[in-house]
Amino acid sequence: MVAAIAGFAGYYFSRANSVLSPTESAVQALTRAALTDLGGKAQMLSQWHGKVLVVNFWATWCLPCREEIPALIKVHGRNTLNGVEFVGIAFDSAAKVRDYAKEMGIDYALWIGNPETLALSKNLGNPAGVLPFTVVLDRAGKVAYTHAGALTEAMLGAVLLPLL
Repeated sequence: MVAAIAGFAGYYFSRANSVLSPTESAVQALTRAALTDLGGKAQMLSQWHGKVLVVNFWATWCLPCREEIPALIKVHGRNTLNGVEFVGIAFDSAAKVRDYAKEMGIDYALWIGNPETLALSKNLGNPAGVLPFTVVLDRAGKVAYTHAGALTEAMLGAVLLPLL
């Protein structure tokens, strides 16, 4: 009985991982999506092609998102000169994001997401649309890592180290 359950679990999770693997078209859609920064200007991730990108989907009302922001700020600060860019894509109003960024001292790019952006996150391996959700792209623009839920400094640092 235990072996049967373990076998089913192994099949299910290996199947889920293959289904949830981001496609090249999903990554291209993300890098080419025009999103608005906090100043109202359209931005695209493609502007940082050739750099390691940490893209974090979040919201000011999301408690796990708020808990992981200090870790993102610290890891960003340690990797700015190593060719790593961070972008927070927030599902909230620009005014709320701007206030929260000021309060927390967020020093990386913050853009405003929309329903299409949430659909992009689902295509990148986040089928439930949970927040926070993070995608790390290597210098070639390929997905190196995805994570649903809050990241710690250690987790993100370990992901970035081999990409530098």
